[in-house]
Amino acid sequence: MIPAGAPVAVVGGGYMGGGIAQTFAAHGFPTAVADASPKRTAELVAALHADADRYVAEGLFPAGADEAVRANLRAATSLADAVAGAAYVAEAVPERIAVKDPVLRQICAHAPAKALIGTNTSAIPIGTLAASVTGVERFLGVHWMNPATFVPCVELIATEGTDPETVAAAEDLMRCLGKVPTVVADSPGFVANRLQYALLREAIRILEEGVAGVSEIDEVVRNSFGFRLPFFGPFAIADIAGLDIYRDGFATMERAYGERIGTPDLLDKMVAEGRYGLKSRQGFLRFDEEQADRVASFRDTAYARLSRLREEIGSLALAEAETEA
Repeated sequence: MIPAGAPVAVVGGGYMGGGIAQTFAAHGFPTAVADASPKRTAELVAALHADADRYVAEGLFPAGADEAVRANLRAATSLADAVAGAAYVAEAVPERIAVKDPVLRQICAHAPAKALIGTNTSAIPIGTLAASVTGVERFLGVHWMNPATFVPCVELIATEGTDPETVAAAEDLMRCLGKVPTVVADSPGFVANRLQYALLREAIRILEEGVAGVSEIDEVVRNSFGFRLPFFGPFAIADIAGLDIYRDGFATMERAYGERIGTPDLLDKMVAEGRYGLKSRQGFLRFDEEQADRVASFRDTAYARLSRLREEIGSLALAEAETEA
C-alpha cells in the first residue's frame, strides 16, 4: 500500500510522463520529474505548471489543482535525485528497449529497495523489460492512456515474478488518482493498443482501397460505433445489437475478405447455442429482465445526452490529409 502523500518520481517528462507527473501532483503526491538534462527537466516542469494554471482557468481541473501542482511538482537535478526516497517510480521514457533498459537499471540502482516501479510502455511485453530490473517482485506495467491527465483507463500488467501485493498496491494508487485500473495479462500491445492498432490497420486498408477518404472514415467512426464506445465496450455493443446479426455480417465480409475478417469460432458457437445477446438474455454477458430494461433506458439517455454535449462544444475542424497519404 502506498499512502496518500507518499513521494513519487517520474522518469521521462515528455507528453506522457509529464501528464502522469501532473496527475500525481494535482492529487497531493510530492512528485519529482527527471528528464534528459536538468535544463530540459526545468523547462518541462515550468510548462506543466503553466498548463495546470490554464486547465483550472478553463474549468478542466478543479479549483486549487493548479496550486497543488505548483506545490508538489518539482524538477529533479538527476535521475538519482528524482528517485531517492520515492515510494513509487514511473518510467516513461521513449518506447524502445535500448532506451528503457539503462533507465530501468539506473532506477533500480538509486531507488529504495521497496519502491514500486511501473513502466509506462504501451506495447513492449513487461516480461521482456523485467530483465532490466532488480527486485522483479516490485515491477509491473502501468500503462496510462494519452492524454494521461484526462483519460481514465490505466492497464496494469504483471510478470510471472510480480508480487500480487504490488498489483494490489498499484490498483489502489491509481484509484487515488481517479483512474480506472484494469489488470490484463502480459501480451505485446496488451488490450487497448491491440484493439486500436487493429482499427487503424483496417482504416488504412479502406483508405488504400479508395472506399473512403481520411475525413470520411473519421466521420463514420465518430458518428457510429465511436459514438457508442464512451458507454459500452465491443461485447456489450454486440449483445445489444444481436450476435446473430453480427454473425451474418461476419459471413458476408468473410466471403469478400477471407480470414482477414473471418467469423470468430466463439461467435458461431454462441449463436448455434441460441445465445443472441440482450434479446435472449444471454450473449457475452447475462441479463435478467430488469437489467435488459435498464440497458435500453441507459442507452437512450446516454446517447441523447452525448448528442447534446457535442452540440454544446461543437466539433474540431481538421485539415484534410488525404494528399499526405
